[in-house]
Amino acid sequence: MANQIKETLMRFVFFLSAGISVLAVLLICVFLFANGVPAIREIGVSEFLLGKIWKPSNNLYGIFPMIVGSLYVTAGAILVGVPTGVLTAVFLARFCPKKAYKILKPAVDLLAGIPSVVYGFFGLMVIVPFVRNTFGGSGTSWLAASLVLGIMILPTVIGVSEAAIRAVPDSYYEGSLALGATHERSVFRAVLPAAKSGILSSVILGVGRAIGETMAVIMVAGNQAVLPSSLTKGLRTLTANIVLEMGYAADLHREALIATAVVLFVFILLINLSFSAVKRRSKV
Repeated sequence: MANQIKETLMRFVFFLSAGISVLAVLLICVFLFANGVPAIREIGVSEFLLGKIWKPSNNLYGIFPMIVGSLYVTAGAILVGVPTGVLTAVFLARFCPKKAYKILKPAVDLLAGIPSVVYGFFGLMVIVPFVRNTFGGSGTSWLAASLVLGIMILPTVIGVSEAAIRAVPDSYYEGSLALGATHERSVFRAVLPAAKSGILSSVILGVGRAIGETMAVIMVAGNQAVLPSSLTKGLRTLTANIVLEMGYAADLHREALIATAVVLFVFILLINLSFSAVKRRSKV
């Protein structure tokens, strides 16, 4: 009897926790769309999404440069972070000596606990001068932001990818060895393809981290609300635009910033749905 009461109570607690989580998401959606959609309607969908000039003082609210900036920075972070993270995960899971693993694994985990502002400060003091001295320009640029975000997503990509690789049954590896393959070939041709679903999940989480990052990007991206013409030019992301101007925005300007958050929300949703579709197709 006591066990049944305890089990019923725990079910209620779990259900309540799930309900609170769902309610929180719904409330965020209601707030964003209730305040953002009217602003998009007032400004005009095409003018808001495709407009290239952002000057709230002149009632010009085009966020296309920020959309492109977010895409560019996220793509750069993926190019930097995903190959490095996946290869690091392969090394930790299948090649790393035990003594080295005891040092490297805590170091990777420590990366996940470093605050965003510290990454931004590192980028400002190290990466920005490197970009300026090597490639020219001011240093605060698309390239600098991509490098910083690529470093920031490493612990996410490494952690999830390593767990996925370790979850592959040893029979895959042993069967490949039995057929005459080398250790390296067995890992990359048998184990890694079997873990692609988990690795894709790590990419999804990394993209979410990169596209939603604000503080580090503000410190190294330059924050010009214009379309970047090269890797060494500055840009502004959707999140940076919200943070930089929300403190003094009012009326339509404030509503336009909330509408920017709506676009960012839909943007992340579409990316996750696309990755989920690819993930389901890869399982077939």
